[in-house]
Amino acid sequence: MSPIIQVTNLSKIFRTEVKQSGFMNRIRSLFHPTYREYEAVSGISFSVQKWEKIAFLGPNGAGKSTTIKMLVGILTPTSWDIDVAGLHPTRDRKKLVYKIGAVFGQVSRLWYHLSSLDTFKLLGKMYGIPNAELRTKLDYLMSEFRIEDFVRNPVRKLSLGQRMRSEVVASLIHSPEIIFLDEPTIGLDMIAKQKLREVINKVNETEGTTIFLTSHDIGDIEHICDRVIIINHGRIVYDGDIRKLRSDHIQTKIIRVRFEDAATVFHPLPFMTMNAQNADGIELEIPNTRENLAATFELLNTEYRVEDISVEDPDLEEIIRTFY
Repeated sequence: MSPIIQVTNLSKIFRTEVKQSGFMNRIRSLFHPTYREYEAVSGISFSVQKWEKIAFLGPNGAGKSTTIKMLVGILTPTSWDIDVAGLHPTRDRKKLVYKIGAVFGQVSRLWYHLSSLDTFKLLGKMYGIPNAELRTKLDYLMSEFRIEDFVRNPVRKLSLGQRMRSEVVASLIHSPEIIFLDEPTIGLDMIAKQKLREVINKVNETEGTTIFLTSHDIGDIEHICDRVIIINHGRIVYDGDIRKLRSDHIQTKIIRVRFEDAATVFHPLPFMTMNAQNADGIELEIPNTRENLAATFELLNTEYRVEDISVEDPDLEEIIRTFY
């Protein structure tokens, strides 16, 4: 099966004029301007299969937004070979909008003074969806996203969580093959985040919609995505399964121990770092090697009376940060 997104040697160079100091230099620059070039994206290549759920990550300024804007046809690449849903984003932008959806946490596609339902109907007309088909689609989406109770309220009166659910519905009205989600849960409370994640996963399962997500919220990544692409300084530094990311790049293990006697004093081995020691027990951090784990368990089993022990990996956020 051919990929739904295929990117080969994608680059984007921005050219900006250098501002000159001094009156004569500014006059001279009117006729002979000097430019500085900045390569925001540097020859990246990747492919995405239909049904995949991708997290596209990187620090601010890494090239994430620039890449997405080239994928949806907003920016023209400097050099490229891009295929998105069988189309070239720049040349076939009008055709592409029928095959993709987009939700940007900071930008709304809902009309502020209209109700969400009015916006949905207007978008249905814009996409040329027959009335009967539109009604069926809206009934399904409004039920799945549980927005029936407020869909007739003006958008200006909706909470952020209600608005974001409505934004996703608006992006799915035309049954896109790919949906781009840029910080979809920004500013939402825990309950609203969880609900939005659930419906995004359901859309992927039931509609076969490919999910392309960017987010600084690790919860979004862990609850939605199966694969991670990390970009930094315009280059891809990691592309792989989230579970493999954990197994290949975990540098340390966190070990928490509770002793039968709360007054027990623990004496760490040289490779151990003591993060905490109190009446509840101790927290150790050790380099992630088989030898260190074996030595730690041998020490605890032979020298101490242990009531409970747990071994944890560092947060995914810490692992990803090592790539930044």
